[in-house]
Amino acid sequence: MSDAGPSPELVELAHQMFDLAREGAGERLLAYVDAGVPADLTDASGNTLLMLAAYHGHAAVVAGLAERGAEVDRTNDRGQTPLAGAVFKGEDDVVAALLALGADPDAGQPTARATAEMFGRTLA
Repeated sequence: MSDAGPSPELVELAHQMFDLAREGAGERLLAYVDAGVPADLTDASGNTLLMLAAYHGHAAVVAGLAERGAEVDRTNDRGQTPLAGAVFKGEDDVVAALLALGADPDAGQPTARATAEMFGRTLA
């Protein structure tokens, strides 16, 4: 039995999934998730597909991933949530989508609530 880790092809596929999340290519990304890619696929920094989509302003992709089981409050290696990232970036549509999906504004560090206060924004 080999402990060599994932194949280069699998690593490349994961990188492609992260790129699709950043780009907002929801139809393609969600097709991969529907075919078996984990909805909470996580990169080396602990960022999930949902976190990357949220940070880059893709509310529809965020909703699609959440509908397929992605955790809306999962933190990355820095303790940040998708909601805090969206608040930081000023992605109001993503903030609204995450709140509608039940994201906790007090999860993570710093929290989305603290981030909003820091930048004079509201959580609506």
